[in-house]
Amino acid sequence: MQTDEIKSRIGSGLLSFPVTHFDQDLRFSRKNYQDHVARLSQYDAAGLFVAGGTGEFFSLTPSEIIEVLSAAREVVLDTPIICGCGYGTHLAVSIACEAEQAGADGLLILPPYLVNSTQEGLYAHVKAICDAVNIGVIIYNRDNSIISADTLLRLCDSCPNLIGFKDGSGNIGLVREISTKMGDRLSYIGGMPTAELFADAYNAAGMTTYSSAVFNFLPEMALRFFRASCDGDTATTEQLLKDFFFPFAKIRDRQPGYTVSIVKAGLRIVGEDAGPVRSPLTDLTLEEHDMLRPLVEKYR
Repeated sequence: MQTDEIKSRIGSGLLSFPVTHFDQDLRFSRKNYQDHVARLSQYDAAGLFVAGGTGEFFSLTPSEIIEVLSAAREVVLDTPIICGCGYGTHLAVSIACEAEQAGADGLLILPPYLVNSTQEGLYAHVKAICDAVNIGVIIYNRDNSIISADTLLRLCDSCPNLIGFKDGSGNIGLVREISTKMGDRLSYIGGMPTAELFADAYNAAGMTTYSSAVFNFLPEMALRFFRASCDGDTATTEQLLKDFFFPFAKIRDRQPGYTVSIVKAGLRIVGEDAGPVRSPLTDLTLEEHDMLRPLVEKYR
């Protein structure tokens, strides 16, 4: 797909961020993963983001990232596939080039490993990745990688294939400044953990879509919430927030790293085992699974 088409597609609907399936020895479980993404592709998602944060990008080797991408590419034909990309600049460029060769339609640049950076350093990092490929690139503002509106404007001028901005900082003021200054130059994606909690605020700030981890195990409910949010149906969104998303987030917040772990727990409850998370993450306890079960079963 051309970059303009990718940009338009990802801004048009809910975005799918699948978990990465492992076996009990923590090896990538290709067949189970392919079954999962094929099942999700039956629903109306605007883009499939593989090896992203929910997909445990941070625990995958560079070769595994490409293996996950290739597995998805074999079974998903019509949905744009965006691949996670990150770490230091040279490694990120290498991953980006291999992802392009393996059939990715775009890249999601996750925060560089460990270090905090200057705006000039972040500019050089993103530009090097954009310059290395011809596919679309999306920036993820989060944690130690917060690009300012002025730096993003420079990148938009320098990188024609920069097509999107995803926010995981929750800084609505910065998001609004960026969406105002960049206008329709970019697609805008809400990327806070359990993004449904922030959907109304992001809509007001100019975001047209968001990434949904809950889509992994409750796709119909996730789409119902998304459509209600887009339509201004506050009765539906408030009911789902109260009955599902707020108590879901309360369980998620019991331990660091549960943002991913709780999604795999949700899959187990609906009868699909994506395997354990890799350390340093930990899985939910049996007690926490039991707390989650009635929330999930109500909407499956």
